[in-house]
Amino acid sequence: MVAVSACGATADKEEGSGGGDGKPVTGLRLMVPNTPGSGYDLTARTVTQVMQDTKVASGVQVFNLPGASGTVGLQRLVNEKGNGKMAMQMGLGVVGASYTSKSEATLTDTTPIAKLIEEAGAIVVPKNSPYKTMDDLVTAWKENPKKFAVGGGSTAGGPDHLLPMQLAKAVGIKPKDVNFVSYDGGGELLPAILGDKIAFGASGFSEFLDQIEAGQVRVLAVTSEKPIDALKDTPTLKDQDIDLVFTNWRGIVAPPGISAEQKKTWIDALTTMHDSEEWQAQLKKNGWVDAFATGDEFGTFLTEQDKAVADLLAELGLA
Repeated sequence: MVAVSACGATADKEEGSGGGDGKPVTGLRLMVPNTPGSGYDLTARTVTQVMQDTKVASGVQVFNLPGASGTVGLQRLVNEKGNGKMAMQMGLGVVGASYTSKSEATLTDTTPIAKLIEEAGAIVVPKNSPYKTMDDLVTAWKENPKKFAVGGGSTAGGPDHLLPMQLAKAVGIKPKDVNFVSYDGGGELLPAILGDKIAFGASGFSEFLDQIEAGQVRVLAVTSEKPIDALKDTPTLKDQDIDLVFTNWRGIVAPPGISAEQKKTWIDALTTMHDSEEWQAQLKKNGWVDAFATGDEFGTFLTEQDKAVADLLAELGLA
């Protein structure tokens, strides 16, 4: 998404064009640092489609480079110093993974472009699960938490890890007793839920919308402050007397060494996309909360998030 604009400003004529001349930007690549079907993947492909629908860009290539919960992709991005044709979809999960995976590359090495959305988490069980409500689930969980497998699409420090740890604390279970099973993105988490390999999954709800509509999984709760339009009949945790609100966020970063002109081009393109009716429709469809912030504002937010996650993981002995 972001990459689209930036690259347009700097792309070689034979490899990419557009940007300041009012024509769609071409020759761009947007990296997703985990598997197809993940929340990052959905976000990246949605943004790319809207950019193309609104003529901001055309022919943008989205590609997946999974591994180490996003840090393989992060290292690749940092290695692409000065590359105006590439950007990376990321979010809170990559922040935590950069510490728990002992990554040499960090988000402070990248160029912050834009925060796009926030999204509620969801507590999901397979359709045949004996747990019909959060009370059912919590009761069973408390009986033997160390044998009650909980799955998430991120490693320690990522949103799908932080959510069940905070949920455990909220219901009176020691986080250190949680039997957390890590999967590399929603694309790997979903089969574990459908195959009854875990008692419940915790992740962004948009990753399960197709399966929810098909009746393959059930959502026991969303983690937002209020019910979300995409799942109007699903109660929040607070509706079920669990005092917890949790939201994830997603954004775009570019390689280091990008010029001010490239950065501005990216921001301008994303702003055009953000203001479009097509993007607003996608926000509603996917139940995403608009959290658009660009440039220095996103950079400040990213720095704050980086420090907060690092401090928490250090307290838990995970970083």
